[in-house]
Amino acid sequence: MKNIKNYLGIFFVLILTYTNAQNREVKIEPIKITESIYMLKGQGGNIGVFVGVDGVFMIDDQFAKLTPKILKAIKSITDKPVKYLINTHWHGDHTGGNQNMSKEGAVIISHNNVRKRMSVESVVRGRTKPASPKEALPVITFSQDMMVHFNGEDVLISHVHNAHTDGDAHIYFTNSNVIHMGDTYFQGKFPYIDLSSGGSINGYIAAVDKALLISDDNTVIIPGHRGLSNKRELQTYKEMLVTIKNRVQEAINSGKTLEEVKKDETITKEYAKDYGGWFITAEGIRETIFKSLTNN
Repeated sequence: MKNIKNYLGIFFVLILTYTNAQNREVKIEPIKITESIYMLKGQGGNIGVFVGVDGVFMIDDQFAKLTPKILKAIKSITDKPVKYLINTHWHGDHTGGNQNMSKEGAVIISHNNVRKRMSVESVVRGRTKPASPKEALPVITFSQDMMVHFNGEDVLISHVHNAHTDGDAHIYFTNSNVIHMGDTYFQGKFPYIDLSSGGSINGYIAAVDKALLISDDNTVIIPGHRGLSNKRELQTYKEMLVTIKNRVQEAINSGKTLEEVKKDETITKEYAKDYGGWFITAEGIRETIFKSLTNN
């Protein structure tokens, strides 16, 4: 009886802890990068905000429920309206506020495949996502690269092929030397490569290479998740990805199965502690890379 009471006590503590975590208020934290560029942290993908005399150029918008807080955070920076919103890819933690921002008057821009994927019902990590309403869809789309000339800045929006998804874009503020990489970079952690949305390990590495090519030692890099970064960190990140990919490829060449690779901790031995411990584990990245390489 005593053991049952103890177990019940532990159970209720766990339920209370989970409930408190779920109800914990999300704070939108503006982080100043330059006089005109900010990163907003909250819940979901990192938001980029570029302000100036022409208005606000916004990158991603997290979840719909957070739009009022996000707009309040932007108002604390500038009284100008959001004129443009660019989606770095189609996942809901980056596009969830699209409908709200459209109602606010923002013109939404994305790669062609972002609009295509948002227009139909999809499954992401085992969860079915319904098609987005018309008001949430990008109204300007591109296939390769495009330039936006805004607030005295030349902003390069560049498609990277089959990386995190098949619709990823880097946004490079050419004068300010700031790059928003979306989810083609998970700073300090193993990346989520969405194979079901056209992502691949080779494309992911190529996307990192593209950012490295246009960056220098003074470039500020905004990742899709976690903290601000730089070229040195991104180079180290690439070396990690290439090392693990090569080891998985060697395992495949030697005839190892997916289950054997998933269990082979030596493939990620020196990276598991630092890059794991998030929602993509060391085993998870081994599995993803194996599937990516064998599918190709």
